[in-house]
Amino acid sequence: MTDPETLAAALAEAACGTLRVARALVDARRSVDLAGLQNAIGRLCAATLDLPAAQGRALRPQLSGVLAELEALEQALRAAGDSEPDA
Repeated sequence: MTDPETLAAALAEAACGTLRVARALVDARRSVDLAGLQNAIGRLCAATLDLPAAQGRALRPQLSGVLAELEALEQALRAAGDSEPDA
């Protein structure tokens, strides 16, 4: 069985990967379905909140990475929306 800190770190890495793929799709002007993203981030948050404080603090770099990837996806979505022709 995987320890909770390892599980939370794996969930953070998976979220980063998902966000990177989504951003690449947006950059390539492909459609993106973000429906599952909320569930993935929810599982990450729950796993992190279940950790003892010291272990949670140890995950700050990975969680900061998730936030950075999320912000990059937000910027890509805004840029894609700004460049769409008016209907």
